[in-house]
Amino acid sequence: MMASRGYDMTPTMYSPDGRIYQVEYAIETVKRGTLAIGIATKQGVIMAVEEKPRTLQTSNITQKIFQVDYHIGVAAAGYIPDARVQVDGARFFSQGNRMTYDESVEVATVAKHLADQAHQFTQYGGVRPNGVSMIIAGIDQKGESIYVTDPSGTYVQFAAIAIGAGSDDVNAFLEKHYKDDLSLDDAASLAIAAINLKAEAKDGVNNIKMAKVTSEAKIFEKVSESDLQNYSQNASKFAAQ
Repeated sequence: MMASRGYDMTPTMYSPDGRIYQVEYAIETVKRGTLAIGIATKQGVIMAVEEKPRTLQTSNITQKIFQVDYHIGVAAAGYIPDARVQVDGARFFSQGNRMTYDESVEVATVAKHLADQAHQFTQYGGVRPNGVSMIIAGIDQKGESIYVTDPSGTYVQFAAIAIGAGSDDVNAFLEKHYKDDLSLDDAASLAIAAINLKAEAKDGVNNIKMAKVTSEAKIFEKVSESDLQNYSQNASKFAAQ
C-alpha cells in the first residue's frame, strides 16, 4: 500500500488518486481474519467459520456465527466486535420489519441494511469504518440466498463465497467444485474441505464451526460436532480432486 501522506486521518477524505485509506485499512483487516464460508443450495444454506479456541474455552460456543432471525444467519471475518454490534442492529431491524409488516424480513433487505450501516461509517468524521465483512445467509419467500457485505458498504449476492485470510485460493476452490445441484450435506462437506485447504493444522473439524438453514424447516440451527464429523468424512472427495 502506497504512503498515505496524512490522507488516512479521516474516512471522509479522498486522497489525490481517489482512495479512502481508512476503508482500505478496514478491508485489509478482513483479509487478515480467519476464514468464513457461505454456500447456497436448493436444499438450504451453509455457514462455516474457522475458529481457534483456547484450551479451556467452551467448545459449543461460536464467536463468528450469529442468528439474526429465525431464517437468517451471519458468518463474519475480521474484527468480530464490529460484527457483533452490526448483528445487534440487524436483529432490531428484522424484528421491526416483522412488527410493521407482519412478515419475515427478506435476506436481501437485511444485507442492504447492514451495507447501509457500514457505509454510514465512511461518511462522518470522528468514526472509523467497520473492520469486518459478513456473509448473510438465509431462506425467504424468494428462496435460498447468500450476500456478502464489506467495510465500504458494498453488498453482493453469491452462490458460494469465502471471506478472510486466504479467501482468494478458497474461492478458486469453491468455483471448481460448486455445482447448482449440490446437496446440503455435500455443501457442508465442501465447506469443511475449503477451510482445511488453508488451515495451518488440517485436523478435521476441531477448528470449524457451522450453522445451516434448511429449505424445509427455514430455521437457523447450529451443526453439532457429531454431524461435523460425518460431513468431514465426505470432505476428502473434494480435497482429492
